[in-house]
Amino acid sequence: MGTWQDVMVDGSAMRCYVAETPKDNNPGVLVCMHGPGVDDFITDACDRLALGGFVAIAPDLYYRQSEPRVDPHQKIKDVEVLKDLANATNALKSFSSVDPDRLGIVGFCMGGRLSFLQAANDPNLKASVVFHGGNIMVARDSGLSPYEQAENLVAPMLGLFGDDDENPSPSDVEKIDLELSRLGKTHEFYSYSGAGHAFLNFTRPSVFREAQAKEAWTKCLEWLKRLL
Repeated sequence: MGTWQDVMVDGSAMRCYVAETPKDNNPGVLVCMHGPGVDDFITDACDRLALGGFVAIAPDLYYRQSEPRVDPHQKIKDVEVLKDLANATNALKSFSSVDPDRLGIVGFCMGGRLSFLQAANDPNLKASVVFHGGNIMVARDSGLSPYEQAENLVAPMLGLFGDDDENPSPSDVEKIDLELSRLGKTHEFYSYSGAGHAFLNFTRPSVFREAQAKEAWTKCLEWLKRLL
């Protein structure tokens, strides 16, 4: 359904998966990949967003790295990711099918952390969704963690988690929830019994939980449609 397009960042081509709808003036959604990269799960999420009436773009944030990649998500730098996501956002805004004033962000696992991070650094986003984002309270590159930047959040945030997850653990989720409440940030957090990390990932039968995944995805679409 979607296509691969290059977005230039400092003279280098960053591959992005783009899924569009046939109509014009649609809201746009930036999709932050999980640890495995822009794989079948992420491209499927983009396609499903397009079916829901959104234009989705998922940048390959590993484009700076050479093959073979060894534990590549450990090499991602927040300062570089923010630049990459900003460039992907500008590309999204330039599409004729997108209303540049209606933009949101969604991220899974590692991308959930990046969704939080980007939402704290782009005040123009109108909605954010964090699917079981790990390491939100962990700082990278001697900078502040996404958690420590929560005061900068503007976009209302939806958080979707698994009760059996260890990163973020239920106590992590509670701490983040309490901090957003303390700061007066609009957010809704939901946790699902019997679900662990990556419970939406249908490519991993050992962790996929169909019922919980269906409910969480429905909440995601409802959130984006309401705010965008």
